[in-house]
Order: sequence, then structure tokens, then C-alpha cells
Amino acid sequence: MRIVADVVRGKNVEQALNTLHFMPQKAARPIERIIHTAVANLIDQHPEERVDETSLVVSEIRVDEAPFLKRFRPVSRGRAHPFHKRSSHLTIVVGMPENTEDES
Repeated sequence: MRIVADVVRGKNVEQALNTLHFMPQKAARPIERIIHTAVANLIDQHPEERVDETSLVVSEIRVDEAPFLKRFRPVSRGRAHPFHKRSSHLTIVVGMPENTEDES
């Protein structure tokens, strides 16, 4: 999931969604859904401000490790090999791009 997150970090939201839509990785679909949710939450939390959706940027995207499930897979001679079903916590922050230039 971190590989897909690195692709969209810092991109415009429209660009990020378009890129994620055509990526073959399995992790692209949940990230795409969460970016849609983050944009909707931003608009919902600031109803008095008019937010231009085309100028929004994925300012932060973080993938952290979550608890994993311990499972066993049967192998030859009646034995079992352990494996972990991993999951992750995904944090996405969407905001307006910050201008680094001084507007004096």
C-alpha cells in the first residue's frame, strides 16, 4: 500500500484519482475511496467557505502498520506453517496548496 501512496502524495486530487483509477494494484481502490471521502469531509466541515475541488491537493498520506491476524497454512506431512494476514491504517489529509512565494 505504501508504494501506491507514494505515487499520489503531493498531487492534485483530480490527478491522484485519475492515476489511482488506472493502477492495477489492489491497494489503489481503497485509497481512491478514502480520497473521495476526505474531499467530502472537507467540504462538509466548512459549509460557509466555497471550496474549489479542482485546486485541492493530497497534502499528506500516511500508511501505518495495524494489528495482524496470525493464521496457519497446512503443508506436507501433516505440518502447519504460520503466516500473518496484515492490515494497515491509512491517513489522508487533503487541503489547499500552500504558496511558497511571498505575495508582497
